[in-house]
Amino acid sequence: MFDPAGSVLFRYDNEEVGVHWAMPGGGLEAAEDPRDGARRELREETGWADLEPGPLLCTWEHDFTRAGVPVRRHEHIYLGHGPRREPTGDVSAAHAEDRILHWRWWTRHEPAAPADALWPPQSCPPFWPG
Repeated sequence: MFDPAGSVLFRYDNEEVGVHWAMPGGGLEAAEDPRDGARRELREETGWADLEPGPLLCTWEHDFTRAGVPVRRHEHIYLGHGPRREPTGDVSAAHAEDRILHWRWWTRHEPAAPADALWPPQSCPPFWPG
C-alpha cells in the first residue's frame, strides 16, 4: 500500500523464518484467487476493509521453513493506494498468529540497504514511482 506521499507499508516479521520486512500478505484459502487473497490478507492484517489491491506488479517464488515444515511460496505483489494510517481494529490475534512484530511506512529511499531481508527482494521490479 502506498500513502499519498509515496511511502510503502511494510511489516516486520517473525524470527522463525528469518526476521524480514514484507508487505501485508499470506496464503490463499480454498477456491480463493490471488487478488481475493490479497484483499482478505490486507483486511486481516491491517483492519482496513475500505482498500483494494491495485494492479499486479510482479510475482516471485521463495523457500523457507515454518513450524519445521519446508514451504515453497508463490507470491503475487499488488500495488494499492490509501491514506497513511496505522493498522486499526482488533488485529492483534492475526499479528500474534502470524508472528508479525511491528509495522512501519518506508519512503522510497529507506529500503535500499535494509539491515534485515526485504521480501520481495529488490530483484522484483521496483515499485516506487519516479
